[in-house]
Amino acid sequence: MCLFQSTARRLVFQVHCGLKASSSKKQKFCLEMARPSSNMAEFREAFAKAKHIAIITGAGVSAESGVPTFRGAGGFWRKWQAQELATPGAFARNPSRVWEFYHYRREVMLSKHPNPAHIAIAECEKRLSKQGRSVVVITQNIDELHTKAGTKHLLEIHGSLFKTRCTSCGNVAANYKSPICPALAGKGAPDPDTEDAAIPVEDLPQCEEDGCNGLLRPHVVWFGEALDPGVLTAVEKELDICDLCLVVGTSSVVYPAAMFAPQVSARGVPVAEFNMEPTPATNRFRFHFPGPCGTTLPPALARHETEIIS
Repeated sequence: MCLFQSTARRLVFQVHCGLKASSSKKQKFCLEMARPSSNMAEFREAFAKAKHIAIITGAGVSAESGVPTFRGAGGFWRKWQAQELATPGAFARNPSRVWEFYHYRREVMLSKHPNPAHIAIAECEKRLSKQGRSVVVITQNIDELHTKAGTKHLLEIHGSLFKTRCTSCGNVAANYKSPICPALAGKGAPDPDTEDAAIPVEDLPQCEEDGCNGLLRPHVVWFGEALDPGVLTAVEKELDICDLCLVVGTSSVVYPAAMFAPQVSARGVPVAEFNMEPTPATNRFRFHFPGPCGTTLPPALARHETEIIS
């Protein structure tokens, strides 16, 4: 088992628990490497040579499409933050309230569209595939905007708003119904004065597998839950073979995703960070490009003059 795999297995249980790098780790990040370069021409040289590119994306990419992050100050739905609703315990105590929250998020996402960063990634993947090169997107986002943009090789490490999982039989299914069930129609308003709908469990989304009718839950990784081991294994394989890594719109503080790019950098692979501001991991990377991802990423992934398109 490689270093990445062994470290990932130790940290996987922390996903979505809000566990962040300690101050000592942050200091270590800042001491390990020299200041990263913001030289786009230099990055483009590395890009032109890369055969297997891994792109790790976070909430900053979707924020530019107007997607609420529910992170930090002001990140409330009604009077709760996501950390208080996106847990197995919250769902067990009040599945109606949790479903209202996710119904609201689903309905919001139906009105959102990929931005130039999503589109640049998808177009790059399509173009490079014709050259025998590969791009994989490893995303922390659950909004499916990468899919809408046309990305094919996608690993959603935290699941999807538009998939459900049965709490009885475990069946996972895509679900794009709007509303997801009749009882949630018109529900989920985020205003703090809104009263809970208190929908009976039997009227919440139900499994449609023959003879089941179990209560459905969103197929997302909640705080306190582990990553899907199958998805994690796929991520490990991709990061083990990539020869260029991009970190786009992620704060690099929540584990285990925060360790992916530093582990790639540790084996000498160029890593480029595209983010509004530096993160605790910035000084471990070869490149850092500040600013909105929708502005910085398209020119970085555009066709290089050395590319041959048949």
